[in-house]
Amino acid sequence: MTSVHLGKQHPSVYRSLTTLDAEVKAALETAGVDPLLVELVKIRVSQLNGCAFCLRLHTRDALAKGETTDRLAVVAAWWESQYFSDQERAALALAEQVTALAVPERRTWDDGSLTDEQVSAISWLATVMNAWNRVAITSHYPVAP
Repeated sequence: MTSVHLGKQHPSVYRSLTTLDAEVKAALETAGVDPLLVELVKIRVSQLNGCAFCLRLHTRDALAKGETTDRLAVVAAWWESQYFSDQERAALALAEQVTALAVPERRTWDDGSLTDEQVSAISWLATVMNAWNRVAITSHYPVAP
């Protein structure tokens, strides 16, 4: 398959995804989801999808917002470390579930540390991040130092 830049090929669809992304951001803010947690979810979803472009982008964003290199170094194995709060662990597990769509449905993240509004907002975040990963991977966005 030839490399096709999806945003350039269908700019109106790309703009719609950008609009959805903005709506999800507003939902996350309304739900009180910490901006660092938002970046951790974006990073974890991008790890699962193998999207180097989004990994670089959101790792830099996380660092700029005050995330530590220690936590970023272990986010790929978050369940093995003591770096993450119960709420962060629940959000990361939820994002993995949305990304993997495991059957039968796993609900190991549902420990009560997330409100219904936060569950919905984080689910939308994982959904839109999956879409962005697929756009970047399919379009072969360059990843250079």
